[in-house]
Amino acid sequence: MPEMQQTIALAGVGGLGRYVYEELITDDRFNVVVISRQRVRWLEDRSDNIFLSDYSEGSLLSILNMTNASALISLINCPTDRYIDVHCAILHACQKSKGCKRLIPSEWAGNIVDHPLLPAEYASSREPFRKILKESSGIQWTLFNFGWLADYFLPEKKTHIPPLPVGFPIDPNSWRACIRGTGDEPQAWTCAREVGKAVAELLEAPEWEPVTYVVGEWSTFNQAVEIMERHYGHPLNKSYRAVDAIEKSIIACMDSEDANGLEIAHRDQWMVAGASACPREKTLEQRDKYFSKVRFSGLEELLRLAERVDFV
Repeated sequence: MPEMQQTIALAGVGGLGRYVYEELITDDRFNVVVISRQRVRWLEDRSDNIFLSDYSEGSLLSILNMTNASALISLINCPTDRYIDVHCAILHACQKSKGCKRLIPSEWAGNIVDHPLLPAEYASSREPFRKILKESSGIQWTLFNFGWLADYFLPEKKTHIPPLPVGFPIDPNSWRACIRGTGDEPQAWTCAREVGKAVAELLEAPEWEPVTYVVGEWSTFNQAVEIMERHYGHPLNKSYRAVDAIEKSIIACMDSEDANGLEIAHRDQWMVAGASACPREKTLEQRDKYFSKVRFSGLEELLRLAERVDFV
């Protein structure tokens, strides 16, 4: 083991977490341990690096001290009503641990400075925990954001990221597009593997800023439709959902207590607000500061890559 190798604890390795794991485990700078509620099938050959946990403070503290972790990255996709409890347990475990004094909580959104309460469920989960973080001591932390995952544009056989046929405007598997709003609202997206590469570089930085941004490309969904149609050579089956229809859907889902429908409608609201578009100037400044070794891809380049390789 290299003398200066860091041990990084990953909490949750589904989808994006798998890409972060793959980028860290193949990097000689890092040793990686996985914390999970249940067995991780694709990691069964590395069972010595997997620790089962109920995400309680005591369980997490024991694992962090046992593994000598120096940083914890949460990619836990937990229900909104459990987010604060789980992440407070993570924070307190880091604070009490022998050496795990850096934390990236599960944020992974867009422009959270200008749109801190979008998606709307963040108002009762991420925003309260952000305030807890700001008042905490003894821990260096950052909130990592990248907009949409560009992998949603890819056929599901090409990526670890599960498809999002209802929540994402373009479904490459059924070849449909449901454009929210005008389709010209600003968006940002980033390839999941490049997010993993960026996380690796950030872990080497001596100091972090409270919010970190990476973006592969700033664009719009109308432009994305044009790129997809041009690349594949035939038109998408398109439909549209206006802003007033989204607002009505939010009210209807609240009245009927349709939690799944409300989550989708809130994501639509986030989308038409342009809140996925990380601030360009700050993002580019941080790209120079932290991520000069990472080559970020736009949608056209990602689609061409998917044609050449079995898996992105």
